[in-house]
Amino acid sequence: GTGKTAGFVLPLLQKLAHAQGKAPRALVLSPTRELSAQIADSAADYGAHKNLRTQVIFGGVGERPQIDGLRAGCDLLIATPGRLIDLAERRLCDLSQVQYFVLDEADRMLDMGFIHAIKQIIKMLPAKRQNLMFSATYSDDIRRLAERFLHDPVAIEVTPRNKTADRVEQLAYRVDKDQKRHLLVHLFEHGATDEGPWQQALVFTRTKHGANRLAEQLLGAGVSAAAIHGNKSQSARVRALEDFKGGRIRALVATEVASRGLDIKELPQVVNYELPNVPEDYVHRIGRTARAGSTGRAVSLVAGDEASLLRDIEKTMKASVPFTTVPAYAIVQPKPVASRAPSGGEPARGGQGSRGAGQREGQRDGQRHGQGHGH
Repeated sequence: GTGKTAGFVLPLLQKLAHAQGKAPRALVLSPTRELSAQIADSAADYGAHKNLRTQVIFGGVGERPQIDGLRAGCDLLIATPGRLIDLAERRLCDLSQVQYFVLDEADRMLDMGFIHAIKQIIKMLPAKRQNLMFSATYSDDIRRLAERFLHDPVAIEVTPRNKTADRVEQLAYRVDKDQKRHLLVHLFEHGATDEGPWQQALVFTRTKHGANRLAEQLLGAGVSAAAIHGNKSQSARVRALEDFKGGRIRALVATEVASRGLDIKELPQVVNYELPNVPEDYVHRIGRTARAGSTGRAVSLVAGDEASLLRDIEKTMKASVPFTTVPAYAIVQPKPVASRAPSGGEPARGGQGSRGAGQREGQRDGQRHGQGHGH
């Protein structure tokens, strides 16, 4: 919530000044559909009084409105890699006039396996342009990427590498893997410090299958919940996110697809139901709370086989995550719920490990031909 999107959108709007020509003069590349849509919304808000045309394109939805938007003329283009490459190769998107190229969440792009797509897109851009890379964490891989793609770059760091927000209260519970869901239900009913029921929490799992299963278990225990991940149709993902932001569901169970860039106003807590395999992902996950000067809490449920993951996270952050006393909680027998994925999504297609799942989610988000789902 430090204003990273504003950090590149505001100067782009100022540089572009007014509508000109048909081909985009600025390109912002982002790893996920949700983040691309959010950047486009920010550009529309910031540029409400400017005569500029913004178009967002990504897979998983029908391409016709996106193609029509490009043909009508576009100054600022925001895209995920796969759909962009597809349209550009079919000569439906002209990248020859791009003067400013922004790579947002650059480290996530690498982790999701987009490096070859990025190289392919760069070959389509004019040789003379300004390149900018933005990321909330700055790994050695990103430094190497910057050395390859940027010419004599200026490095700007707002905070030290992999530092978490000061206003996030972090705590952890030691709990057996098969008891986690019962403790989580207790936390929704009583809070982490008996402060009363949780009204809202973003809960992270490692896999898509795990997200679906946990959302069903929460529903069975009387906690309104929905899952969001890369196997969901875009309409189901949008609906789940809107229901969560609108307070119609209390738990949004997510994979890493929701850990980058999403701005959920005044989100009180994030739960690591399972710790991530990649330490930097912890920083991004808990960065969904305590945004824009507010406070928040990050709760981690740590099973015995996750101790080494927590040590890696603490080493990366150069800070410890304190354990707290596990409250007495009941074993909740779930009530029967409808045998469908929450929020109208498709059934899970099998869980994958964190990096593998991230790559598949990313490739699905930016896939070459989309999935043909309409809005």
